[in-house]
Amino acid sequence: MKDLFLVTPPFTQLNTPYPATAYLKGFLNEKNRSSFQMDLGIEVILELFSKDGLSKIFEIAFRQEQIISENASRIYALREHYLLAINDVVSFLQGKNQTLARQICTENFLPQASRFNQVEDLEWAFGLMGMQDKAKHLATLFLEDLSDFITECIDENFGFSRYAERLGRSASTFDQLQGHLQEELSYIDELSIKILAKQVNIQNPKLVCFSVPFPGNLYSAFRCAQFIKKEYPAIKIVMGGGFPNTELRSLTDPRVFDFVDYITLDDGELPLELLANHVLNPVNETPALKRTFERINGKVKYNNSSPIQDYKQHELGTPDYSDLLLDKYISVIEIANPMHSLWSDGRWNKLTMAHGCYWGKCTFCDGSLNYIKSFEPIAAKVLADRIEKIVAQTGEKGFHFVDEAAPPALMKALAIEIIKRKLNITWWTNVRFEKSFTKDLCLLLKASGCIAVSGGLEVASDRLLKLINKGVTLKQVAQVTNNFTETGIMVHAYLMYGFPSQTVQETIDSLEVVRQIFELGIVQSAFWHQFALTAHSPVGLNPSAYGITPEYKAISFANNDIQFTDKTGIDHDLFSYGLKKSLYNYMHGLGFEIPLQDWFDDVPSGFRIPKTSIRQDFIQNCLEAFEYITPKDSAKPIWLGGVPEIVTITKSKKGRSWKLSKMCFHEKTESFEISLEKEKGDWLLDVLKKISVKEENTLSLVALKADFENHFEDFELFWYSKPMNQLREHSLLIL
Repeated sequence: MKDLFLVTPPFTQLNTPYPATAYLKGFLNEKNRSSFQMDLGIEVILELFSKDGLSKIFEIAFRQEQIISENASRIYALREHYLLAINDVVSFLQGKNQTLARQICTENFLPQASRFNQVEDLEWAFGLMGMQDKAKHLATLFLEDLSDFITECIDENFGFSRYAERLGRSASTFDQLQGHLQEELSYIDELSIKILAKQVNIQNPKLVCFSVPFPGNLYSAFRCAQFIKKEYPAIKIVMGGGFPNTELRSLTDPRVFDFVDYITLDDGELPLELLANHVLNPVNETPALKRTFERINGKVKYNNSSPIQDYKQHELGTPDYSDLLLDKYISVIEIANPMHSLWSDGRWNKLTMAHGCYWGKCTFCDGSLNYIKSFEPIAAKVLADRIEKIVAQTGEKGFHFVDEAAPPALMKALAIEIIKRKLNITWWTNVRFEKSFTKDLCLLLKASGCIAVSGGLEVASDRLLKLINKGVTLKQVAQVTNNFTETGIMVHAYLMYGFPSQTVQETIDSLEVVRQIFELGIVQSAFWHQFALTAHSPVGLNPSAYGITPEYKAISFANNDIQFTDKTGIDHDLFSYGLKKSLYNYMHGLGFEIPLQDWFDDVPSGFRIPKTSIRQDFIQNCLEAFEYITPKDSAKPIWLGGVPEIVTITKSKKGRSWKLSKMCFHEKTESFEISLEKEKGDWLLDVLKKISVKEENTLSLVALKADFENHFEDFELFWYSKPMNQLREHSLLIL
């Protein structure tokens, strides 16, 4: 028997578990509360995409006579081929049976339906040596064909990373969701409930906790809760997670509590602890809860009466991934986009460097909500401890730090700690493209295992970046992304269009900036998002200041996305296809010479697309305008390299002789030599040991200068000499 049963309802990701339940289980371990966690989504997927599950799908489709389209008819006609391949393909995508890649890459192994019509020049996309990735891509298309068949013939709401998402999006009232929950169970519903019921019977919990991060999990959470309410009425049910935190803050509809007993907001640890105490040890009086909705006497009440303060981040424990089927997740490659493959390919342990956002000022972001505004970093040593524990538990050394924006200072401290502990991990995270990301810091991050960063370029316009309050300029973004790229860290940029007051000219100018950053290769991946007005953002809280008029609805259930009209009157939907089509080409190194207007051949006649006002060398000039900033006295020199080989030689000239130290440094990919007078060489060797990244380095640049001048003269002349410049080009950093 377990006290709590933590469930992520269908569907989130195929390749890795959503981390919320792992975070909560780690916390509950600290409180000696027994719990079991389950990613119901991956278990349903594995049941569906098996020989037995697929046989059932084809049988239902035949019985219901719902094979309509030519594509679905083709898949059904080839059903024996799909059944023959499905188990092997799933096994391959789970990282097993890797020799199957050669079969998959042949032309006649996988049955092909409409998804394979997208395949263009796979040799270009994956290269002659990229057979495993190419096979993953083809196997993904195979699964997507089957997904299309399920959507058409079995359940229109099905999707790999979402289910019935439309019911959760902009659901200002509970009516539509309530109505859907009164309908007969779909096949996906039946499958989900069957798998859930098995674990409920095994675990026999007192409290079931549904974590609902996205609209695409909401319906399944309610459907599963409905089943538990009917079959296990003694079990209490609580719902929390990203969707309630952002969407259900204005909840007033009591019908919601026909399905769940409680809904909690924001950080779930303390609310869940108090609820568990109440459910497992009930008392007669009303309990003091934290940020918890419940129904009392037929009305929705918000109970935030507990005076206990939320836990600090270091008190929450290490995320615990036990119980999850870590070896069963499926790595997929949907499109040949390097950053997209990080999201969908491979098993990533999720961790957070800091709670909230250290910047927290972007006007489009939900900065008024706890998960953004309450910034609290975690000490680098604590993070490194958690990394070690998770690696020991999962056997996986890949980490995705899921920060709103990882703080540069903490990234630096963590990178140093990773290198000190000789943790051979691979990691990536989200950042803000701020000036703190110098070339030296990027080199340090790379040395610690950082392979990629994502960050918001947003609307690539200085006027709009200022209006967004991003705190960066295009010049700064160009220089920072160039620092990452030159270091070998891949960069993904989030792009935005349709921000309030954005003109057609600014949209085209933004596209020109994007064209230039891809042509110069300083960004490798990007995605356009259309601006969405959310209720809890600065724009949503003060829309008149941004020239928009919201179309408010009566809210009794979800309140976040708001329709609005912009004073410009521009229909930004017109740009969607052209922006995405041009970006797809730019990411493939194509189309840089095409006039920007030509990407928008689908806009109505009479809608004029202007020429860009951005100079063709704008980004190049931004890069060339780089100014070297003299490091502060408090800056610390850090040595990433090893101990050099030293040969002492004697030089003589005009009757004078002196000794030189020839120092040979060996790095992973190359070796190089410098020569110094022996006394200075001895001093440098001693200093390199002191400032090694593996040591507890407290030596500042000003202290280094003082130490040098205790023995020699003119530190600046030495520091900027050719030998020292060589060291700084390699493994000597100033941070």
